[in-house]
Amino acid sequence: MSQQSSGSWSELLSGRNGLRSLALAGGVALHAVNVYIVATVLPSVVADIGGLEYYAWNMTLFVVASIVGSAVTPKAISDVGLRRSFLGAIVLFSAATAVCATAPFMGWMIFGRSLQGFGGGMLLGLSYSSTRILFPERLWPRAMALLSSMWGVATFIGPAVGGIFAEAGAWRWAFWSVILVSAGLAALVVTQIDRRDAGRSQERVGVPIHQLLWMVAAVLLVSVASLADHLAWSLSGVLAGVLITVHIARIDRRSATPLMPAGGYRLGGHLGSLYACLALLSLVMTAEIFIPYFLQIIQGFSPLLAGYFMVLMSAGWSTGSIISSSRARPTTNWLMQVGPVLTTFSLLGLALVLPLYRPAELQLVSAGIGVLLFGVGLGIGVIWPHLLTQLFHDSPKGQENIASAAIITVQLYALAFGAAIGGMVTNAAGFTEPGGLDGTRHAALALMWVLALGPAMAAWLVRPVIRRRRSE
Repeated sequence: MSQQSSGSWSELLSGRNGLRSLALAGGVALHAVNVYIVATVLPSVVADIGGLEYYAWNMTLFVVASIVGSAVTPKAISDVGLRRSFLGAIVLFSAATAVCATAPFMGWMIFGRSLQGFGGGMLLGLSYSSTRILFPERLWPRAMALLSSMWGVATFIGPAVGGIFAEAGAWRWAFWSVILVSAGLAALVVTQIDRRDAGRSQERVGVPIHQLLWMVAAVLLVSVASLADHLAWSLSGVLAGVLITVHIARIDRRSATPLMPAGGYRLGGHLGSLYACLALLSLVMTAEIFIPYFLQIIQGFSPLLAGYFMVLMSAGWSTGSIISSSRARPTTNWLMQVGPVLTTFSLLGLALVLPLYRPAELQLVSAGIGVLLFGVGLGIGVIWPHLLTQLFHDSPKGQENIASAAIITVQLYALAFGAAIGGMVTNAAGFTEPGGLDGTRHAALALMWVLALGPAMAAWLVRPVIRRRRSE
């Protein structure tokens, strides 16, 4: 990647670029706001309609469906263009949200969450893919930082909405409120994305159905295994999921409709290392599923306060993305080395502090939890925009849409796999049996230790990426 002049924030956020940026950022924000609303109200949902043993499934199946949704975006863009694809995703997402709002039992909720996931996955895939289509190359780093920062914006909206409705005993209205956000995004898309159907292609673009079916099977297998009474069965399910993932890579490399671009599976190559780092860092976000529950049960936080503590992770992510996006190449190379290390040690710190039960120094412990959560996200944020920008530049010619959509597919697959493994780890540590305070404390300790392995491995894998950047 040549050392070229980068665009400014004013160029990205002014005039027509500014309105388009708002539309694309809105796609990420809608998905992110929904994630934080659900994370905040889910303890109240379980208390009302039951289904604690399927707690992690709300995220697992949501993300599994998101993988499928993101994977079909290249075909959607090619066949009907950005505008129609966006509007179709918004309509589906809104309808699914209404299903969640009316759920009388957990099975109904999980079905609605799955539909939500498909629509949300399309929104994410379209937002990231549109960056390359709608903006010049010099604006890509800023645009990537903007999209990442939407998770930070959502941290202030989602927990507030979810916490207020949860404390009022009206968690269903939290879902209805999301539909209002959907309507606003639809208005932006209609007015800011041209009818000319930017992104349409004369070439035939397929959907990697076989690979997607295997991916869904892998995640569901690990999810079912996480409910097993014996740890050996749970570990067998994880091993089977890993083997299926290897099988997916083998068939995808020979497929006429690949899920990943050429070179995406070679860990020794720069493209494979980039995708591997994205996957390992995405595993960390599994913590957001459980942290509100941990804080409410162990620390006695209210739903609103627990929600806001949880979002410190994404606030750190957004802060890191914005700060690092404007730095010179030598500085960003250094940040890419330091970021995963910071995340690793922050998670290890949470393993020590999070399980503490209402100590005398509760305020000091709470402050420590907040700092560590922020550190987890900050470490990811400083590296994230540069991983994505490098992927854009290194995409094989003719596979740019596939490479862009694969960013979200890899991220979501890792999150779905992580949610399933998180369910297995927490259940094995006592989350549901014996449950209660002691079970939750043990689950928090075990989960943080396991999640720390992801960024620790990413710190090693990012080294060839940095070497390549230094040589350019």
